[in-house]
Amino acid sequence: MSDDTERSVELTRTGPSRYRATNVRGTTLEIGDGSTDDFTPVELLLVALAGCTAITVDPLVSRRAEPTTFDVHTRADKIRDELGNHLVDLLMRFDVAFPEGEAGERARALLPDAIHKAETRLCTVSRTLALGVEAEVQIDDV
Repeated sequence: MSDDTERSVELTRTGPSRYRATNVRGTTLEIGDGSTDDFTPVELLLVALAGCTAITVDPLVSRRAEPTTFDVHTRADKIRDELGNHLVDLLMRFDVAFPEGEAGERARALLPDAIHKAETRLCTVSRTLALGVEAEVQIDDV
């Protein structure tokens, strides 16, 4: 990726309530309204939150020990109130396991701090959401 700060995707309608997103590298993703198997925009927001945090945290802990499991479960409730439609109660639950031994223990000990750093300064998606939405993080199997 260049030093350019711009990030962009193109969205093209492919049918009623169906779209194809294309990134600058030519990769595509189908998006829909939930009436098909395509990802919805809200699901993509949850993917972006989990993906950005995982991509930020993974190299920090993996250099201590390779995880045997690294799953991030992200969920939220979609509501409609006086503020309009929006998500509340965002939760990222990390299910991460490391091998037994000293290296695994070091990685396990680092995981909460790595997630905290991602949330507070490193992950662009969570930082952007934090400006207007607070996301709760839960760590499982550490």
